Amino acid sequence: MKKPKINVTVTKEDEGYSADTMVNSNFIATEGENLEELKANILEAVNFTFETEDVVYEIEELHFEYDLESFFSFYKVINAKALSERIGMNQSLLAQYIKGIKKPSANQTKRILLGVQQIGRELSDARFIV
Repeated sequence: MKKPKINVTVTKEDEGYSADTMVNSNFIATEGENLEELKANILEAVNFTFETEDVVYEIEELHFEYDLESFFSFYKVINAKALSERIGMNQSLLAQYIKGIKKPSANQTKRILLGVQQIGRELSDARFIV
C-alpha cells in the first residue's frame, strides 16, 4: 500500500490542543497539553490506524496546519509586533486574529503566512561568523 499524504489540523482549545485528520475513510483525532505531546499522540494514532496494513509513519511525514492562535502559541519566538510591521498590518488587528477575537479573511491569512514563511527562509539562510 502506498502511504497516503496526511494533513493534520491543529486547534487551540480552552485547555491544550487538539489535532485531527481524515485519511481515506478514517477519522483520526487526539489531544495534548503541548505541541510535543500533541505530535506524539497524533503519530501514535495514525500508526495505530494503519497497523494492520504494515504502514508506519514518521513525524516528518505528517503535515501540520494550524489556526493562528495555535501557531503563535507554539512558536513564541515569532514576535507578533515585529511581524505586523514587516507585513504592513495593524498590530492590534493581528493581535485580535492571534487571540481568536476576530477571524482573518483568506487574503489576510495568506498575508500573515507569507510573512512567516519569508522570516523562515531568511533564518534558514542565516550564517554566523566563527
